Amino acid sequence: MKLVNKYIILVCLLVGAACDNGFDEMNINPNALTSVEPVFMLNTAMVASAPQYGNLSYETTIVKQMITPFSGVGAAANFNQDNRNVAAGNWQRGYREGIKNLVSALHATEGRPQYDNLRQILRIWKAYTFMIITDTYGDVPYFEAGRVFLDGITSPVYDRQEDVYDDILKELDNASASINLSGPAVASEILYSGDLAKWKRFGYSLLLRAAMRHSKVNPTKAAEYVTKAVNGGLMQSNADNAIIRHTANFTNNIGAQLNGGQSAFFYLAEDFVSFLKDNNDPRLASIAVRYVGAASGAGQVAANANRNPDVQIGMPLGYDNTTISAAVQASGLVSLWDYSQLDRTRMAAIQAPSFLITYSQTLLLLAEAAHRGWTGGNVADLYARGIEAHMQQLATYGASTAVDAAAIQQYIQSHPLEAGKELEQINTQYWVSTFLLGPESWANFRRSGYPQLSPNLFPGSDLQTEPFIRRLSYTDAELNVNAGNVEAAIARQGPNIMDTRVWWDVK
Repeated sequence: MKLVNKYIILVCLLVGAACDNGFDEMNINPNALTSVEPVFMLNTAMVASAPQYGNLSYETTIVKQMITPFSGVGAAANFNQDNRNVAAGNWQRGYREGIKNLVSALHATEGRPQYDNLRQILRIWKAYTFMIITDTYGDVPYFEAGRVFLDGITSPVYDRQEDVYDDILKELDNASASINLSGPAVASEILYSGDLAKWKRFGYSLLLRAAMRHSKVNPTKAAEYVTKAVNGGLMQSNADNAIIRHTANFTNNIGAQLNGGQSAFFYLAEDFVSFLKDNNDPRLASIAVRYVGAASGAGQVAANANRNPDVQIGMPLGYDNTTISAAVQASGLVSLWDYSQLDRTRMAAIQAPSFLITYSQTLLLLAEAAHRGWTGGNVADLYARGIEAHMQQLATYGASTAVDAAAIQQYIQSHPLEAGKELEQINTQYWVSTFLLGPESWANFRRSGYPQLSPNLFPGSDLQTEPFIRRLSYTDAELNVNAGNVEAAIARQGPNIMDTRVWWDVK
C-alpha cells in the first residue's frame, strides 16, 4: 500500500494539478466521527458527576462519615495530608471532562431551535458541575472555561468564586424558567429520560442549594433566590430524585473500589455510626455491616457478616493501621478489620445507584430557609418530611435496604425539631441525607457548621491554622500549564493550602 501511495504522489508531481481532483478525499477516513450528538455529550458530563473514589479519601472522611487507617498512595483526609494526586479527582472529572463536553454541546446547539430545551438542560448541568468544582477549589476558570477547541483559549483566567456564583444563580434561574414543557423533546438523556417537568424542578432545586450557599456571606441574595426557587417549583417527591443508574457497562465507581482491591480498606467512621446508633436510627441497618471477629481482610466473608445495628462499631479517626491497636482493644474487637463497613453488597454494590440531588435534601434546605424567614412553610413539618423522604429513598437500593414505614414514623415522632436547635438538627439530618455524596456533605458542613464534629487529630497534619480541611489544593498540572492565572488566583484568594477558606465559607 505504501508503494502505491508513493507512486500516486510521484505521478501527481509529474503531471501537476490534474491529480488534485479527489486526492484529499482519498486520504480521509470515511468511518471517522465528524460530529457528536449534543445529548451524548450531556450524558458523558452527567456520568462524570457520579461520586468517585476520591470522595471517600477526602470529602466523606473530612465530615467523618467514612475512614481508612491505611497510608500509602491513597493517604489524604485520613491523615489531613495534601495528596494532590487524589485531590485532583473533582478537577479531572468535573472540569477536564464534564465542562469540556458541556461547553462543546452548548456551542453545537447554539442557534438551533430544535435543541432549545436541551440547551437549558445543558446550562443547568453546567451550573451543577461548576458548583462542585468551585466549592472544592475556590476561584476557578469559569467564563473562559472549556473553550480551547472553540476559541484557542489554552490558559483560561481564574474567576472569583463570588462572580462564579453570581452567574450560576442567574443561569439556573433563567435556564429553569426557559424550559418549555410544550417545546422540543430531549430524547436519550439518562437522568430523567426526557421528562422536562422533572428537569425544571431539578433546576429550581439546584437553585435553592446555590442560594443557601450565600446564607452567611449575602443573606439578602440568599433570600432573593430562595424565593425564585420556591416560586419556580421544587422537587415534589422521591420520584424527582436525580439518580445516576449504574449498569454492568458503567459501574458505580465507589462500589467498584469497595468490591475490588479496596474492599478491606474503608470503614464507617465512629461519629457517623454513633450518631445513628445513639438515636436508634433505622437507617443504620440499611447502611452498615460488620464482619464480626475478622482478624484480617480475609475474614470479611458472608459467614461473618452481621447487619444488626446493635453490634455496629465505627472506626475512630486519628490513627493509622499501626497505632489503632489500643482503640481496637478498647472497643473489644479482634482487629481493625472487625470495625463496621459500608455494606458493599447493598448501598456500595457495583451497580448501586448514585444520588445527586434529592427530595429529602431539598426539603431540609427549605426547612432551614423557612426557619430563617426567607420562605413560608412549617419548619418542623418540612424537617420531618425531609427525614421521611431520605428513609424512604433507601428502598431504591433494593428491598433489603428499605426502611419499614412504622419505624420511620416512630423515629420522626421521637426526634421532633426543638426550639433553639433548629439549625443544628436540620443540618445534621442533611449530613445523613447526603451520605455518599461527598462534595455536598462537605460543602454544607463548611457552610452551616453542622454537625458539630471533633477534629481529626492525626499527628503530622498538613493543616496549619484550621481544625478541618476547608478546600483542596489546585492541581500540579494547572500549576504547570496555567501558572500565571493560578498564581493570580492564589494571590487573591489566599495560600494554595487546605486551610484557605473559599469565599462563602466564613466563620
